[in-house]
Amino acid sequence: MVKKRHSTLTDTLLRQWQSGGRLSDLLLPLSWITRLAVTIRKLRYKRGLKQASRLPVPVIVVGNIFVGGTGKTPFVLSLLAALRQRGWQPGVISRGYGVKVGHEARHGYGEQIDAAYLGDEPAMLARAAPVAIHPDRTRAARCLLQQYPDTTVIIADDGLQHLALGRDIEIAVQDSRGIGNGRLLPAGPLREPATRLDSVDYLVINTPAEAPATTGPATESPPARSGVDEHNKPRRVLMQLLPTRMVHLRSGQSMPPEQWATAHQGQRIAAIAGIGHPPRFFSTVSHAGITAQQTIAFPDHHAFSEDELRAIDADIVLMTAKDAAKCKAMQDERLWSMEVAPRFSDAAFFDRIAEQLKSLPVY
Repeated sequence: MVKKRHSTLTDTLLRQWQSGGRLSDLLLPLSWITRLAVTIRKLRYKRGLKQASRLPVPVIVVGNIFVGGTGKTPFVLSLLAALRQRGWQPGVISRGYGVKVGHEARHGYGEQIDAAYLGDEPAMLARAAPVAIHPDRTRAARCLLQQYPDTTVIIADDGLQHLALGRDIEIAVQDSRGIGNGRLLPAGPLREPATRLDSVDYLVINTPAEAPATTGPATESPPARSGVDEHNKPRRVLMQLLPTRMVHLRSGQSMPPEQWATAHQGQRIAAIAGIGHPPRFFSTVSHAGITAQQTIAFPDHHAFSEDELRAIDADIVLMTAKDAAKCKAMQDERLWSMEVAPRFSDAAFFDRIAEQLKSLPVY
């Protein structure tokens, strides 16, 4: 049973963002305004009316043009680990969606960072690397470098449209929804025209878990199969998000998904997700051999309450790692999270990025 915690109008718009329809057509004039605003903003930088800030360390921007979740956070976590393995000291900057930040940027690093302080995704990323947040990404970056001076490369999470920050490498993450109906907000799901993808360095395509899998462990890349022309932009890399472990929120106990599925066979499981694209999580749960009797989709960045979760009629409540970051302090023994890790189609992907970083000039 699938439940959704948002309006019928929202459901209609989300469907039409994929395939078009009357509501999308009615909103099309507003999309022209969005396109005009995007064009004007880019022209101001192109003609020198505004200058992008350059930092003393390289900047990798990871983002997308499709509004909502496409799998950026697991990708960034994988990129952080890969860069550290190759001798870099990465840090992350982000807007900090849903957090009211004052004049000064906020920063943090470690397991105990509260999602209410940094935001959902930044709190997750702060377990793996120093993080600073501010709507002004340059201000966030300067805070990061001041507080964590050993940082040698900055990853700008969801910064593709933030032109005020200079960048050295651009990576766009896309999922199976592609560009939807191809229209800009609000008639479609795009923040920028689809042609923007032609200018990024790498296009990472998050394919469904049930798609034909490449070989190799989830933590490292299998043999290259992309067949992409090395001299063309963007280089396309396939990514699959595969479940790696199940974590009990109260005790911290963890186990492999296969073992977990066997141990909880016959129990009533509710899968919940407050992320940008909940169906992707539900599909991953199913592909892991876990049967959820009900799936409940909440709005992205939803603030869960204990009463809300207690009201779910199930023996087990299974959620995403992002949602779990906000629910760790809850007393409900039924709460579990599923952690995922990316697997890539290109074995040399992270090596290419590292080599590209080494060849950059020093500012």
